Amino acid sequence: MPACVYYHRHDDIGVIRIDNPPVNALGHAVRRGLLDALDQGLADEGARALVLMADGRTFIAGADIREFGQPPQPPLLPEVIARLEASAKPLVAVLHGTALGGGLEVALGCHYRVALPGTRVGLPEVKLGLLPGAGGTQRLPRLVGVDSALELITSGRFVSADEALTLGIIDAIDQSEVPLDAGLGTARAILEGRHTARRTGELAAPAADPEAIARHRARLEAEVPELFSPFRCLEAVAASTQDSLAQGLRRERELFLACMDSPQRAGLIHAFFAARAPHRVPEAGEPPALTRIALLGEHPLFERLKDHAGRPGIELTDEPDASTQACLVTPGDAVPNCAAACLRIALRPADDDVRLEDLNADLVLITLPQVALVELVATRASGEQQQATADLLKALRQTVVVSRRASLLAALNRAANESPDERCAAMEAASLLLADQRLCYRTSDIDLLAVEALGYPRHLGGPHRQATLTASATTETSP
Repeated sequence: MPACVYYHRHDDIGVIRIDNPPVNALGHAVRRGLLDALDQGLADEGARALVLMADGRTFIAGADIREFGQPPQPPLLPEVIARLEASAKPLVAVLHGTALGGGLEVALGCHYRVALPGTRVGLPEVKLGLLPGAGGTQRLPRLVGVDSALELITSGRFVSADEALTLGIIDAIDQSEVPLDAGLGTARAILEGRHTARRTGELAAPAADPEAIARHRARLEAEVPELFSPFRCLEAVAASTQDSLAQGLRRERELFLACMDSPQRAGLIHAFFAARAPHRVPEAGEPPALTRIALLGEHPLFERLKDHAGRPGIELTDEPDASTQACLVTPGDAVPNCAAACLRIALRPADDDVRLEDLNADLVLITLPQVALVELVATRASGEQQQATADLLKALRQTVVVSRRASLLAALNRAANESPDERCAAMEAASLLLADQRLCYRTSDIDLLAVEALGYPRHLGGPHRQATLTASATTETSP
């Protein structure tokens, strides 16, 4: 197992440093390493206080997605956090970048939390059909109260450092430029009596707040009545008002396992992975970047592209010239006679009846009003040319799905509109045809488009996933 957690000492302060790029995710090696480094720090007679920090651009950004769906390997995160909280020496967590999910739960298990400016924290597990299962539903209410904990956990939203300080999630914001300096300074202040360390789990249980629980339950019933995990989050937070932390943790674990067994969890995880790299064209490699693009005509998308053009070094112009690499043309404008090497990209709405192969274009960009996601269809372009264009759009902060020959989004949109009372079933049937025609590079791209652009229920994972599950169940139960 490669080392990714290290212990070293600065004078009389021991430092536990996580180095697991790119986001210091809480994989097995990190969990094991945290316990080993903690043991070193506790055994180090020269260390009077301990600091937990992470290298790179962020603190712990959550679980390791590579372990999703795999049998858990000990030590489990609740054990790691319990050991951190029980440390006999003051333990300071230094947050920067993001501290999300299990990352924030680790910080809650430390005795003092200091954040660098710009840090964001949150418990977004509900978005994956889960709840914070390593003490988050029990320790957070002890710091912020039942009402605020319910709002944060059932929404999964991220919180700025300033708001986290106001709420009481963190203890201080430090203006140091690097986590190590913030950690050493904070630990020194604790040793000198200028700051007070405390174990979150030993704080008094939050006061019962039946009005807040009833109000949040009513909100969830109005907004997401079909979802499972938000209501389990509510039950777990309600359990934090019991006198014993151990009781609350046991109830949290029961509810966490119930969420793990929920079909919704599998659907939401599928949707999560579908959004990981929908712009990638298989086997296209890394083509040279497109940097000089002509936008011809007027379209709301053009304004969004221009807003992000300066930072990646991309030049957007109003008319092509000899150096233009690609032209993006609105429906009302003819595709110009660009240089032979210039890519012609036609912009078309998803409800357009024009056959894409009839357009004088190498690629077609499909859009829907009020939807940020776009679909890039290759009609004549090579895989490398499509990838270069997709990379360009991603650099301009657009979520893009790649496909070939015909539009997945248009077909799904047409099926949904033709059967308004059976939109989901219509998209499921259409998804099977689209997959059979090999218009998608990945069937998960069909699911992503339907969920993000057409309102297919996220907790079902997408129409192709649901149709496949239905077909599989039918086959298994057929005589």
